[in-house]
Amino acid sequence: MSPAMPGTPSGSGPSASTCPHGFRICREAMLHLANGRFDVEVRAEPSCEVCTRLETIRQVGEALRNRAEATADLLRLTARLTANTTLEEVLNNVYEGFRRHIPYDRIGVALLSDDGQEVRSIWARSEAPQIRLGPGYKARLAGSSLQAILETGHLRILNDLPGYLAAHPGSHSTRLIVEEGMQSSLTCPLRAGGRPIGFLFFSSLQPATYRSIHQEVFTQVTDNLSIIVERTLAYQRLVELNNLKNKFLGIAAHDLRNPLALLVSFIELLTDPAVGGDPAQRARLLDRMQATTTRMLTLVNDLLDLSAIESGQIRIEPEPIDVRRLLEETFEHHRLLAARKEIGLVLEAPPTLPSLVADPRRLSQVLDNLLSNAVKFSPRGTTVTLGAQPEHDFLHIWVTDQGRGIPTADLPKLFTEFGRTSVKPTEGEKSTGLGLAIVKKIVERHGGKVAVTSQEGKGSTFSVRLPLAGPSTP
Repeated sequence: MSPAMPGTPSGSGPSASTCPHGFRICREAMLHLANGRFDVEVRAEPSCEVCTRLETIRQVGEALRNRAEATADLLRLTARLTANTTLEEVLNNVYEGFRRHIPYDRIGVALLSDDGQEVRSIWARSEAPQIRLGPGYKARLAGSSLQAILETGHLRILNDLPGYLAAHPGSHSTRLIVEEGMQSSLTCPLRAGGRPIGFLFFSSLQPATYRSIHQEVFTQVTDNLSIIVERTLAYQRLVELNNLKNKFLGIAAHDLRNPLALLVSFIELLTDPAVGGDPAQRARLLDRMQATTTRMLTLVNDLLDLSAIESGQIRIEPEPIDVRRLLEETFEHHRLLAARKEIGLVLEAPPTLPSLVADPRRLSQVLDNLLSNAVKFSPRGTTVTLGAQPEHDFLHIWVTDQGRGIPTADLPKLFTEFGRTSVKPTEGEKSTGLGLAIVKKIVERHGGKVAVTSQEGKGSTFSVRLPLAGPSTP
């Protein structure tokens, strides 16, 4: 008995199970696939055992062709996204362009905060009637399921979101997505330059949407999209910095030109014998010159401080400091300045306060800015309060005034560069619009937070909370 042919049932001769060309046809089909040609033609003999396997090869070829076309299409789309100038344009084009190959009814994007401690939603688009989890939503990364996704770099597929929520009732973000009507989701980590930058969330109104998907396609898409997102954010930041530069030049030109023109006039008056020869007139002119140059110096110092903080060149040098002593020194300095405007200054703090690890010079700068602002925007005969008290592992410092208050619509302008509100200083004092921006950046460099509460007609309170142990990172 002759041995069985390879690939044929044992005991069957070649004449009974294969046609003369069966193995050759299969070999040609496999070579087609190996060379990237997926259009396998089937010319099988029904009685040939080997030829019947060609149908399976043809199906594999069709699947590979579809996958190759999808990958190429998605790569072409991601390449076109580089022409978009804003992140909004990029993400809207992603939503419109990826639907041909990727199933979803919702896409959301979240990015890590600068310190990597929070995940913040920046964009979402959905077919659901209402978006419950949209831009502005944020959550801590530590201890969340998203942290594991970043650490492993793997996709996460949830084909039964309601079931996952039942097992994890504390997941607020999942609850919001389920309330939108989503039944399944796929989460992709975004990485650029070897570091995590955020997440891309695909969601579907149908359950088990991502049960049979090619993860490599999603990985390839998110890898390319990560680079585009990072590049777009960098471009937007450059545009913002350019606009800030132009704004700075305009304000600097305006705020420095007028005092310089005044100084020129004062100098001309001093050289006039009719004016400069009078000691009383001369003293008044010199006082005005000093006030003018002080205002110019304040503007220049504010601009330089902000520039240093933005570029990261500013150094925070924390050390244990006696907070009570620092508060008293700051209080005495500003009490004299407030007295000139008939404003009372009150210090509210316990006799002893816990030691605080902070940069004393920068903390003084924060207090000076808050107190000078409070005096500047308070009418005569009112009171400004400087207070402090420990709260758990933090030190709470506040400055309260009895000024006009800040309209709700103006609150977002606070703590931004050149963010001037509609409220004006009570006696025409000058404001660069940089003091609160500097306060915010210094406080955040210390690992703290700054906030404001205000009521029109009753005044404002600016609060600073600093960790007693100092910033967690240098």
